[in-house]
Amino acid sequence: MVNIDWRLRRIGQTVFTSWAVITLSFVIVRMMPGNPMGAMIQQLERRGLDPARARELVELRLSVDPTKPIPAAYVEYMINMAQGNLGQSVYYQDSVVDIIAQALPWTLFVLSWATFISFFIGISVGALMAYWEGGKLDVGLTSWAILMGSIPFYVLAIMLLIFMAYRWGWFPTGGRRPTGLEPGLTWPYISGVVRHAALPILSMIVASGIASLGMRGNAIRVLGEDYLRVARLRGLSDVTISTQYVARNAILPMYTTLLISIGEMFGGSVILEQVFQYRGIGWYMLSATYQRDYPLMMGGFVVITLAVVIALLLADLTYGYLDPRAKGQESESY
Repeated sequence: MVNIDWRLRRIGQTVFTSWAVITLSFVIVRMMPGNPMGAMIQQLERRGLDPARARELVELRLSVDPTKPIPAAYVEYMINMAQGNLGQSVYYQDSVVDIIAQALPWTLFVLSWATFISFFIGISVGALMAYWEGGKLDVGLTSWAILMGSIPFYVLAIMLLIFMAYRWGWFPTGGRRPTGLEPGLTWPYISGVVRHAALPILSMIVASGIASLGMRGNAIRVLGEDYLRVARLRGLSDVTISTQYVARNAILPMYTTLLISIGEMFGGSVILEQVFQYRGIGWYMLSATYQRDYPLMMGGFVVITLAVVIALLLADLTYGYLDPRAKGQESESY
């Protein structure tokens, strides 16, 4: 049996998953109940277009010719995807690639800060819980972590919106940037962008609950290792032991969790951005669902799925560089 390097195997799995996602989006268009292509043709005909012109526009917007046989249409669809052509949005009358390109940075801005803050809180709290294992602080913080991990982020988002935006007026009730200001590197504009993103970011701190429990378990496992007893016998200080030995080894498994959570947050952005009317890729994807804008819906689905797949691939390929113990092993990080 041929022994294939696990890195090539993981890259192959990523390519296969990406192909499967794009193929699934094609199948959705052709096989979805309600016939999306027929619905689009009818929508255009109701706007006064003749049937032939309506079919031409559907072919252009979906990157699929509705009159072609499925095998030929599938090949054409895959070629368009490979060229970065996701079709034209029916509702916004614009290229799907352009819509996603202007929405994606806003989503990345929120998700990157939400991921950083939630993991910083989770790791810090988890380390405190492990250090005082069994004490009152551990019991209290564990209860807090379980509570945070049990609350769906959209419930917290709605609560924050009601109290901190509508009742107290501390933050804007929606949008992604201040109105009436020209975009630029000015303090009023930057502070306005931060205030609009504050509540969506705070809503995602529920992920810190799960992260703190994971960090607590890792730290407790490391605290029981023999080399820490040796370090104490050598007279090393608690600060040196906790920072150079415990935290360093306990935080490594959290790296994979961090990258996986990025993918999960991308999926959660569909609901989160709708709650705050934050026009990122999730907002456009759900809006496309309401408007039956299939090209935009499929484009958002493909981009979010590829983000998850690539995050998992990066976690596998880079973990060995962070943890030398795993570098020589032919195994994935999860």
